[in-house]
Amino acid sequence: MTSPFEALGALAHQEIEVAPGLRHLEVYTLDGLLTLLWHGEPGARHVVLACGGAMGGLLGPARALYHDLGTRFAAQGIATVRVGYRRPNDLGLCVHDLVAAADLAARAGGRRFVTMGHSFGGAVALRAGVVLGDPCAGVVTLATQAAGCEDADQLAAVPTLHLHGDADELLPHQASEVVQMLTGGELVILPATGHLLREAADEVRARLEAWIPARFEGVAGRPA
Repeated sequence: MTSPFEALGALAHQEIEVAPGLRHLEVYTLDGLLTLLWHGEPGARHVVLACGGAMGGLLGPARALYHDLGTRFAAQGIATVRVGYRRPNDLGLCVHDLVAAADLAARAGGRRFVTMGHSFGGAVALRAGVVLGDPCAGVVTLATQAAGCEDADQLAAVPTLHLHGDADELLPHQASEVVQMLTGGELVILPATGHLLREAADEVRARLEAWIPARFEGVAGRPA
């Protein structure tokens, strides 16, 4: 059976350590270039998979959230893989990219995963969580769209956290409310906060710095 990473049909790949604890990987495929920024030990058992919106991107919302979380979590023994899509806005391919990153991490020792996505990436993170199954320890959506989240009810047994600003100029916070009704997870509406969550950046960081490591500690009855 072909694994998700093998199914990429990689023509070549290369990597470099750009700083202590941070690697840059590039995977060349006929469907585009998959870029991964990998914080922490390659063999970490606990891994966060973070993805951007419909235009791609690696920094995340809330003032480079993904970079900051990756640095902080690495010090706790949690790896973070920031995923740059081969073809942004193609939901199927983007989900494959996240699952292929999980496959690559699993080959090195990864066992449990939290998926996290902003805007369009919320749908990617949710769908990837469904595909991962039991190894998925949690899912975070940030100002998510509702489109593409129709199967989110399959994550009813997985802890989920949905953050959305009530002043979002692109996607109304009702989108996260719809998704939360499907997942049964936790919903936080951030006052006076727009789509990029800049206004609530400190609160978003604080919540995720507590919520994500807790998923790897066996919260909600899941063994660590």
